[in-house]
Amino acid sequence: MKKRSIGLAILFSIITFGIYAIYWFVKLTNDTNELDPEHKTMGGVAAFFVSLVTFGIYGIYWNYKLGVKAGNIGGDKSMGIVYLLLGLFGLGIVNYCLAQSTLNKAIQ
Repeated sequence: MKKRSIGLAILFSIITFGIYAIYWFVKLTNDTNELDPEHKTMGGVAAFFVSLVTFGIYGIYWNYKLGVKAGNIGGDKSMGIVYLLLGLFGLGIVNYCLAQSTLNKAIQ
């Protein structure tokens, strides 16, 4: 697990037309599973493919669970609903940034 620059991750996601965002999704899933095993979900690759197969429905649930895990890691238990709402309104990249910020703080 390593710290990632949020700005560079966004830039790489734009430059690669979303391919880096898929990698980031997988890494966020795996890293949050490692730091909060109590609320562990399926692995990152599996989560990505299930999200594709369900046409994004699992992605909505994933956003909520990412918020729960990030909240537990960062100490704010109410983040699941915030992440869910951001995901529903098409702001999933904000969830990535918030979760990465929480992970970067936890890694220090």
